[in-house]
Amino acid sequence: MENEIKDNIKLPENAFTELKEGEEYQPVMSPDKAYPEVNGWSVTWGVLMAILFSAAAAYLGLRVGQVFEAAIPIAIIAVGVSTAAKRRNPLGENVIIQSIGACSGAVVAGAIFTLPALYILKDKYPEMSASFINILLSSLLGGILGILFLIPFRKYFVKDMHGKYPFPEATATTQVLVSGAKGGKQAKPLLLAGLVGGLYDFIVATFGWWNENFTTRVFGWGEMLADKAKLVFKVNTGAALLGLGYIVGLKYAFIICLGSLAVWWLIVPAMALMFPDTVLNQWDPSISTAVGAMAPEDIFNAYGKYIGIGGIAMAGIIGIIKSWGIIKQAVGLAAKEMKGNKTAAEKLPRTQRDIPFKIIAIGSIATIIITFIFFWAGVMEGNLLFAVVGILLVAVIAFLFTTVAANAIAIVGSNPVSGMTLMTLILASVVMVAVGLKGTGGMVAALIMGGVVCTALSVAGSFITDLKIGYWLGSTPRKQETWKFLGTLVSAATVGGVMILLDKTYGFASGQLAAPQANAMAAVIDPLMNGIDAPWVLYAIGAVIAIVLTWLKVPALAFALGMFIPIQLNIPLLIGGAINWYVTTRSKNEEVNRERGEKGTLIASGFIAGGALMGVVSALLRFAEVDVLNTEWLANPLSEICSLVAYALLIVYLIKSTKKA
Repeated sequence: MENEIKDNIKLPENAFTELKEGEEYQPVMSPDKAYPEVNGWSVTWGVLMAILFSAAAAYLGLRVGQVFEAAIPIAIIAVGVSTAAKRRNPLGENVIIQSIGACSGAVVAGAIFTLPALYILKDKYPEMSASFINILLSSLLGGILGILFLIPFRKYFVKDMHGKYPFPEATATTQVLVSGAKGGKQAKPLLLAGLVGGLYDFIVATFGWWNENFTTRVFGWGEMLADKAKLVFKVNTGAALLGLGYIVGLKYAFIICLGSLAVWWLIVPAMALMFPDTVLNQWDPSISTAVGAMAPEDIFNAYGKYIGIGGIAMAGIIGIIKSWGIIKQAVGLAAKEMKGNKTAAEKLPRTQRDIPFKIIAIGSIATIIITFIFFWAGVMEGNLLFAVVGILLVAVIAFLFTTVAANAIAIVGSNPVSGMTLMTLILASVVMVAVGLKGTGGMVAALIMGGVVCTALSVAGSFITDLKIGYWLGSTPRKQETWKFLGTLVSAATVGGVMILLDKTYGFASGQLAAPQANAMAAVIDPLMNGIDAPWVLYAIGAVIAIVLTWLKVPALAFALGMFIPIQLNIPLLIGGAINWYVTTRSKNEEVNRERGEKGTLIASGFIAGGALMGVVSALLRFAEVDVLNTEWLANPLSEICSLVAYALLIVYLIKSTKKA
C-alpha cells in the first residue's frame, strides 16, 4: 500500500504554468495534513551535507575559481539514503535535508569571493590581519542577514509570481525529490561517478601521474607563438571542471569562452603590439617590464583581467537597473505584510506560514547591531564614525540587492553576486577613504564589509530556490526558514577552516590557488586604499564591452567572467558544454535525449563532488607534510601529453555512461 502511494506522488499539472484567475496551486503534500519534516534524521543528514559540500565547494572555488551548486547532488543523496533506510513519507524530511545542506554553496560563494583577499594582500602587507573569527563572523552575520531580508519577499517570488519565473535549479531539484524510488536508483551512478572523478583528481593532485594542465607550450611552435605573438592555448584536464562545464551547458560555456578568448587571443596580443617597449606601471609600481617583453600570462595578470573586472561591475549595475521595478514591488509587499495581524497569520494554511514578521524585524535589527559591534570592536580600529558608516553601507546595500539576487536566481538560476560585491567594495572604499579610513586598516574593513554583503546576497539567492522547492512540494516555510540558520552556521565554520587549511598548504599568494573573485577584490581595493590611481581606463573598456553586449542581447556577466577567469579554467567548460549538447542531440527520440541529458547531469555532479572532496583530502595530506607529488615528472612535457590521454578517457566515460539504461 505504501509503495502504491509513493508511485502516485507527482507534481500537479499547473506546477510550472501561470494560474488562471481564482485558481489555486495544490502542492504534493496537502496543506491540511502534517508530515515528517524536522527531526533527528533530517537535521543530522542536513548538517552532514552542509559540512561535506562546504568543504568541497570551498576547495573547488579557491583552487580553480568555480563554485558548484550543491542542491541537486544533495537532493539525490537525500532520496538515496531515505530509500535505503526505508523511511516512511520522507518527502518533507528530504526538503529539510536539502535546505540545510544547500547552505554550503551559498555561504562558500559569499566567503571565497571576498575574504581570501585578506590573505592575498597580507603577503604584500604583513601588518594586515586575517583570522578565523573574522571569516566566521562575516560569513555567519552576512548569511543571517540574507535569510532575514529575503523572508518578507517569499510570497512575492514563490506564490504571487507562480509560473512567471522558470526557477531552473529549483525545478531540477524538485523533480529529483518527487521521483522517490527513481531518485534512489539515481544515487548509484552519482556515487560511481564521484568515485571515478574523485580518484582521477586525487591521482593528479597527490601523485602527479599526469599534469593538471595541457598547454601548447609543449610544442616548439607553441612556445614560439607564446613568445612572439603572445598566443597560448591552455586547458585544465580535471574531472571537476569537466563536470561543471556539462552542467553549465553549451550556451553559457560558449559565451564564457568567448570572453576568455577575447582577452587572451585579441587584447593580450594587441597590447604587446601597441606597447612593445613601454612599461605601463602607473597602476602597479611593481611592474618593471615592457609589455612586449612579458609572457602572455603576465600581460593578462597585469592588465587583461582588469577589463574583466570592469565588465563584471557594469553587468551588475545593468542587472540592478533592470530589476528596479521588482525591488519596488517587493518592498511594497513586505511593508504590507508587516502590517498583518497575528490572528490573520495563524489562519494561513501550513504551507504559507513564515516566521512572524515581528521576529524578522527584531532579528534583523539585532543582527545589524551585532554586526555594528563586530565592525567597531574588531575591524574599524574602535572608531565610532567608521563603524556607523560601515554598517549603514552594508545594511542598505544588502537589503536592496537581496531582491536582485533572488530575481536573478528565479530567472536564470545564476546569481551575479561577484559583480554586485565588486560595486560594494568600490563604493565602500571610496566612502571609507572619504571619512578618513585608508591604508591596510581600510582594506581589512572594506573586505570584511564586502564579505558580509556578498554572503548575504549569495544566501538570499540560494534560499529562494529552497523556498520554491518547498512551495511546490508543500513544506512548511517556517521550518525551512528556522533551520536555514543552522546550515549557515555550520557552513560558515567549515569554509573558514578550509580557507585557513588551503592558505597554509598552498598559500593564496603562491599562484597555486586561482581564487579569481578574491584576486579581483584585492586588485580593486589595493590602489583605492593607498592613493594609487586605479586602472579606470581598463575598467571603462570592460564596462563598455558589457554595455554593447547587453545591447546585442548577449549575457554580459557570463562574457565578463570569461574575460577575468584564466583561459585554462574556461576551455574545460566549453568541452563539458559541448558534451552536453552531443549526448542530448544524438537520438531522434526526444525522450531518449532527455534521459541521457539527465543521466549526464548525475555523472557530471559526481565528477564535481568527488573531484572537489578528494581535492580537500589531497590538501590535508600536503598539510600533514605527506608529499608524494612527482614534481620532476610534471616538469617533463610528456606529462602534459599524458594528461590529454587521461582526459580523453574521462570524456569517453562520461559520454558512454549517459547511454546506459
